[in-house]
Amino acid sequence: MTNDPNAAKYQIRARISAEGVIDKPDVVGAVFGQTEGLLGDELDLRDLQKSGRIGRIEVEIDSRKGKSEGEILIPSSLDQVETAILASGLETVDRIGPCRAKIEVVSVEDIRISKRQKVVERAKEILAHLQEESKGVGLDLTEAVRKAVQVEEITSYGPEHLPSGPNIDQADALIVVEGRSDVLNLLRCGIKNVIAVEGTSVPQTVKDLSRGKTVTVFTDGDRAGELILREMLQTMDIDFVARAPRGSEVEELTQKQLLKCLRNKIPINQYLEMSGFESTGSTREPREERGEEGGGRGERREERRDERGGGRREERDRAPPVRVPPPPPPPPPAPVASLTPELQHYFELLESVENASKSLFVGEGDAIVGEAPVKEMIDALANLSAPAKAVVFDGIVSQRLLDVAQEKGIVTVVATRLGPVGKMPESVRVFTKADLNVASAGR
Repeated sequence: MTNDPNAAKYQIRARISAEGVIDKPDVVGAVFGQTEGLLGDELDLRDLQKSGRIGRIEVEIDSRKGKSEGEILIPSSLDQVETAILASGLETVDRIGPCRAKIEVVSVEDIRISKRQKVVERAKEILAHLQEESKGVGLDLTEAVRKAVQVEEITSYGPEHLPSGPNIDQADALIVVEGRSDVLNLLRCGIKNVIAVEGTSVPQTVKDLSRGKTVTVFTDGDRAGELILREMLQTMDIDFVARAPRGSEVEELTQKQLLKCLRNKIPINQYLEMSGFESTGSTREPREERGEEGGGRGERREERRDERGGGRREERDRAPPVRVPPPPPPPPPAPVASLTPELQHYFELLESVENASKSLFVGEGDAIVGEAPVKEMIDALANLSAPAKAVVFDGIVSQRLLDVAQEKGIVTVVATRLGPVGKMPESVRVFTKADLNVASAGR
């Protein structure tokens, strides 16, 4: 009778070990020979196999250093009681060929349960796929078409075929991100002068582009983003640095979050001073501060626009140029007229960490509840377990620090000086050395 393994209801799994080198035929012969007559005529292995009530005995043997170990699999279509008796009978085998051996039953599996579990898992996958397709039916067609057009605008740039927006060559400014998904997210927000480095190694194309454009590096707010940024600092010309919120990725940001991060970008020299990084690349002042818009590449772009614009050049010559003044810097916090004992203590702490690139976290009772190097200050503050009310450090106050301080309930920040800050939190007071000098003069 032909044996059909698909008709089996149970599977006996046993482990075998022998004090010598044995082969598969030795194991099968020992099982048949030493169980013959042991379990009665109804459970004789040869008769059961001929009638198809047990399947082919599968044996896997591995011999190493004079010893053998392996596994025995026996499919069974007997009932539970008979299968259990057959499994226990295997453990009576104590010799295989000339070697002492031991067989131990590991498990008796109900194959039908495994099949049911596979059915359930597959049914879940089919249902999830069906529900996902059903959601897509109700999408707004206008929004779907708009997103499709924006995604189609992604192109490949340079010999490395880097994902980028369509305006790389024409744009004066360039935003460099980590991967293709980041480029797609910026394109959805209407930002087209973006290119991805696609990995931790900066491609030569991006290095060449950075030498002729105003470059903003926009990386994720995690450890990987910091490592990629360090690589860029060593190999590219960078003007500004923008980071996604802590723990977030650029591809996950909403349009509002993304534009806020780009508005709060930090000039490269200030970022290097705040973070304590060292750049071996050609770092420079931001292009707006260097006043390069009137010459060099700016003049060449003007000539190209004149060639395309024809007679519009004469109209510009007759009309005086309109100069748009740069936006005024945010007003610094009002200086204090006199120092309270608490502020006096904070300024003494500031003097103690001066030139040490160190930050102190002050809790209740003016106790120091934590400290960290300035370049690790923001991460340490975000992960601070003990409550703190003040931060004192030898460095420059940034927007990112103020945002984290507000989240952690910090009410006072004392530092060397204040950097460009877009929005000063109402709940955080900032004091710098300038306040100390004003208060000293008042006295």
